[in-house]
Amino acid sequence: MGEVYLARDPKINRDVAIKVLPPTFSSDLERLRRFELEVQAAGQLNHPNILAVYDVQMHDGSPYIVFELLEGETLRQRLHRGPLPARKAIDYGVQIARGLTAAHEKGIVHRDLKPDNLFITQDDRVKILDFGLAQLSEPVHNVEEQTDVLTRRMNTDPGAVMGTAGYMAPEQIRAQRVDHRADIFSLGLILYEMLSGHRAFHGDSAVETLNAILKEDPPQLSESNDQVNPALERVVLHCLEKNPGQRFQSAGDVAFALDSLSGLSSNRTIPDAFSEAPRQKSWWRWVIAAALLIGLIMTMFLAVPYLIRTPREEGLIRFSVLLPQNVTISGTTPALAVSPDGRHIAFIAAQEGQNLLWLRPLDSFTPKPLTALEISGSPTPPFWSPDSRFIGFFAGGKLKKIEASGGPPQILCDIPGPRGGTWNRDGVIVVGTTAGALSRVSQAGGQPTPVTTLDQSRFETSHRWPNFLPDGRHFLFFVRSGKVENTGVYIGSLDSKETRQLLPNVLSAVYAPPGFLLFLRNETLMAQPFDPNALRLTGEQVPIGEQVAFNSGLGRGSFSVSQNGVLAFRTGGGQIDQPLWFDRTGKQMGSLAEPGVFFNLALSPIDEKQIAVDRTDPQTGTNDIWLYDLSRDGVSSRFTTDPAGDSAPLWSPDAKRIVWTSYRTGNWSLYEKAASGGGSEEVILASPEEKVPDDWSSDAQFIVYESFSSKTKWDLWLLRASDRNASPLLQSEFNERQAQLSPDGKYIAYTSDKSGSAAVYVQTFPFSGSEWRISTGVGAQPRWRKDGRELFYIAADSKLMVVDVKLGPPFQVGVPKLLFETRVPTIIDFRNHYVVAADGKRFLINTITEARGSTPIDVVKNWTALLKR
Repeated sequence: MGEVYLARDPKINRDVAIKVLPPTFSSDLERLRRFELEVQAAGQLNHPNILAVYDVQMHDGSPYIVFELLEGETLRQRLHRGPLPARKAIDYGVQIARGLTAAHEKGIVHRDLKPDNLFITQDDRVKILDFGLAQLSEPVHNVEEQTDVLTRRMNTDPGAVMGTAGYMAPEQIRAQRVDHRADIFSLGLILYEMLSGHRAFHGDSAVETLNAILKEDPPQLSESNDQVNPALERVVLHCLEKNPGQRFQSAGDVAFALDSLSGLSSNRTIPDAFSEAPRQKSWWRWVIAAALLIGLIMTMFLAVPYLIRTPREEGLIRFSVLLPQNVTISGTTPALAVSPDGRHIAFIAAQEGQNLLWLRPLDSFTPKPLTALEISGSPTPPFWSPDSRFIGFFAGGKLKKIEASGGPPQILCDIPGPRGGTWNRDGVIVVGTTAGALSRVSQAGGQPTPVTTLDQSRFETSHRWPNFLPDGRHFLFFVRSGKVENTGVYIGSLDSKETRQLLPNVLSAVYAPPGFLLFLRNETLMAQPFDPNALRLTGEQVPIGEQVAFNSGLGRGSFSVSQNGVLAFRTGGGQIDQPLWFDRTGKQMGSLAEPGVFFNLALSPIDEKQIAVDRTDPQTGTNDIWLYDLSRDGVSSRFTTDPAGDSAPLWSPDAKRIVWTSYRTGNWSLYEKAASGGGSEEVILASPEEKVPDDWSSDAQFIVYESFSSKTKWDLWLLRASDRNASPLLQSEFNERQAQLSPDGKYIAYTSDKSGSAAVYVQTFPFSGSEWRISTGVGAQPRWRKDGRELFYIAADSKLMVVDVKLGPPFQVGVPKLLFETRVPTIIDFRNHYVVAADGKRFLINTITEARGSTPIDVVKNWTALLKR
């Protein structure tokens, strides 16, 4: 990026280093922007273990930075002479960790930490160089030596992998969101190399090295250096955990752990300073040690009364709630709720494929199941009564409550598509839904009544995740809108239909005493002072948690807080999935795209050369439709661009046109456009009801779509192509969704919850009264094989099932058989997370990239202490 010169500063009579961006590069606005970013990053840091910036100036149109001049060698040069003694490696590790701590506290992540970017001065001080360059530098080209290939800096384009091949964290390799814990992984790699003399992960090519980081464990340090203390090796391996949530959570913690091992340089238990002294002259050292030990015991004895008098609530207490064996948290955004008194956590988790509502007392190690739940897809979090006596939850399309002490659940009302609930001291419960406004219902049960109204002028599509404020009349809630600027957290009232936006472009918020709002910005949990009487924000936002699990499509994060300072959350960041190809045995055969957030896969008919898919923008949470060309190795192109978002693509039978749904005009409408991308977009059906296209008849005469009604829930409708008239196809008091016409057009498969839970059914088309249940248990997302001989669906535990069928008359159906287990993000909603190739031998399945179900729940008591950090 620039040239570096040795210079003399006559003002203070010292040598300095000057980095200059040449005039030829100054005209490159992108280079200039990167240079300025480097200056901004480096200029914020003032620490003895970080290269210092003295000045920034311009000369003849060229910007330059004045750095301190370092004399010595890089760590890479030092390692060319072999591994370091354990004590020296610990010393250097502590210095690096302290420098990283200073940078991380400023919100700066290095992203390219390696021996080449660490300098050892003549007085044995470690300096970290090139902060921010991993995201600023140009990639290195034409590298020939193998050692250089292994440290090649990868492409730095937006959304691409950033870093150096041999020193990247797994999340960097996957191009996922990166935070300070990536630097901790790189620090672990450097510690390993200092102690062993070779890299922890070493392949014959950069690709093999990256694969090793993702999938393999490094060789034990004791294999190459038997003088490494086991405690030191544990520290190194803890830095090298594949999952960021299982590593050290701060560089300061690494520094503390290493510093505590400074006297344990080898596998000997006695420090070297003692063993080097003559044995006959060392007795007096033991006398001193014994005296110090006695003094320490007496000090502790005298301090006990003081410690007892000190309230524990004044300090920060952190611990994890582990799940029982064979129990996994359900859903991509775990559903949990802390009781108002801070004594219990309620959460939803699966055991042997069955979703259960669990209760974990915080003074116990064992959670207990309260009741089984009929849930398909991502569960909605439970919520508590103000006195912590009852838990409200959703199951089988109904709102229920159950006593925390146990007993049978009580049904309060029907709530299709629930999206959160909150309970005030007057016995009023407010609930949200997937496609509507908020409603209120009595804690004794009854008919829900609207409490908010969707604002058409703001293109609002859903009110969800309500949370009562202290007065019990006002509440917070999240608004989904077709316009990004109208999405965010609002304030509403039981006494008025008027609402106002409080926090734009953030996910669900909750009130936390003594006067804060907690909410998510992407994956960071923020706290901001809030006056509940004036109903206004009063201070700055402060981050208190990172990598918190969230789902931008649902608009919520996985966290909860009590009335007395207990905070609980799950880590893992946002939902990350990837469309992957599998064969009938479940063997992965390839991928369609890099990891991201995807929904509604649609394979083009006839030639099967294109895939249409929803892809979510992680910054705005809105969807657009993208096309992937399978004949060109998955080259992608954007099909829709409206900021309101577009979803659920459906191909015409000749693969020449695509229909989808959008709220861009203030009403849910079906749009149509040529699959080539040319021509204009045409509205083919407009009405206020939410609509999702499901299938297009092979003769091109009908489009089957889902439509939501507050009276009859989700129903199946037909849109006639000739005159674009719509008529109900299957309308009942239950939810009917995910319709798929058979290849011969004489039968229709769909999902219904009329049995109490979602199941797959088949009827004749047009309906004649004949009906067959396909799934023996919970099932959803039916798909026909092109010849009509098999029907596929996803079972409750995300298993891909297949049923032999014979198109009639008479229609015949076999027994469902398991093909293989999947990791689809949800089972039942309007989303279809897989497609079947015509031969029934290949499946493209939207797959969650990381199984997070067994990770623990993090609990913080007295969370406000985090604000002081």
